[in-house]
Amino acid sequence: MLTIGQLAGYAGVTIKAVRTYHDRGLLPEPPRDTSGYRRYGAEHAVQLVKIRTLAQAGVPLARIRELLAAGPERFGTAIDEIDRALRQRSAEIRRTRQRIAQLQGGDRLFVSEQVAGYLDRLREIGISERTVLLERELWILLQAVEPEQAAAWAAGKLAAIADPEFRALYLDYDAAFDWSPADPRLPALADRTRRWYAENDPEPESGLLPDPAIARLAAATAAVSSPAWARIAELTRR
Repeated sequence: MLTIGQLAGYAGVTIKAVRTYHDRGLLPEPPRDTSGYRRYGAEHAVQLVKIRTLAQAGVPLARIRELLAAGPERFGTAIDEIDRALRQRSAEIRRTRQRIAQLQGGDRLFVSEQVAGYLDRLREIGISERTVLLERELWILLQAVEPEQAAAWAAGKLAAIADPEFRALYLDYDAAFDWSPADPRLPALADRTRRWYAENDPEPESGLLPDPAIARLAAATAAVSSPAWARIAELTRR
């Protein structure tokens, strides 16, 4: 006769596992002896090894009792069902790992490859991470609302960022984030912005400007983020 510790040791499991199997009704509990201890026999050891083997093979505890009582045919059918469930779970895990791997790509988890490339280009030319992240938030929304428009706009912005004049304008705009809305440099920056878009985006379908709803949202976001940017937008409209 074995103590619970000896039984667990022979079967290669923990005492906690043995008690769990008791609670699940998988392993019958023997009566206590005169000393108040449970004593296990060979039949308990054999049953515990079967339980351990099935559990280690990936069989859910909820189905182990069924398998222990099943005949050969039913046992085979149940194992096939469990195998299918495990394959599905394995596929889910692979998909989850792919999503986790995408997290390492930063922006690419949330925006298209085209937009992510544009955001990377902004970082390369020296645009602050604060501004890049603000742009990314707007891109996420734009892609959700108007995916085709987002693709056209991204193409236009990539073309714009290749222009040295636009890059200089964007860098100055980025630097103006913390300026006072009364800063005397803002009118000149607004005028440069207006002139550049007038010369380089005469047609709305060129993709440089978003649809009016998104443009209003972008303006509202800018106003909340930076009073100086809101002032630039006001001066540009005038």
